[in-house]
Amino acid sequence: MATSGKAAAKGAGQRRMPREVREQQMLDAAVAGFARYGYQAASMDDIAEAAGVSKPLVYLYLKSKEELFTACLRREGAALVDSVRRGTRDSGASVDQRLWDGLCAFFAHTAAHPDGWTVLHRAATQGEPFAREVSRMRVEMTELVTELLAEAAQSSGCDGELAGREVSGLAHALVGAAESLAVWSNERSGDAPSAKETAATLMNFCWSGLENLTKGGRWTPHR
Repeated sequence: MATSGKAAAKGAGQRRMPREVREQQMLDAAVAGFARYGYQAASMDDIAEAAGVSKPLVYLYLKSKEELFTACLRREGAALVDSVRRGTRDSGASVDQRLWDGLCAFFAHTAAHPDGWTVLHRAATQGEPFAREVSRMRVEMTELVTELLAEAAQSSGCDGELAGREVSGLAHALVGAAESLAVWSNERSGDAPSAKETAATLMNFCWSGLENLTKGGRWTPHR
């Protein structure tokens, strides 16, 4: 009787909770499970238990394990991109300051949400459609960085080639480097650098090079 009473109370609690709140609980539990075990090994039973719901309820909200994982990727990717956008929003600041603020926001977010970042980082190895979701996030991030670098190049009077094709290449390289540094930083559990320290590492790497380019200084191979 006591068990039945607890089950009834649990069921009543599930019914009273708004759908969007319950769904976020499921996604929280799923992100933690997928980060710890990976997509293939994560158990829907364990995810449901961690969320405090029944497995049928998980399937009622999110029709399959694939749909649940995709929803996790979309939520975590959107949150990360939104953090970076907010970091670069100060239109009155210089381009390098906005890039710095965006990088700080990126590394602060990945450090504060390690499970979400782990899920995003590993998803590309899971094949379609998951790789497509991560690619969509990366495109948004790269477009944002490209706009900033192009603005810096154009304000320095660079020619159209640098402000176009070459800046696009630099933006892709910077985004890839940021992702790699986020993995490196999060894996250093004992002596992990702060978000600002990691951002400074990348700024020192990329901005000095961009400054040289805008001033006409280009590296050429020795012959």
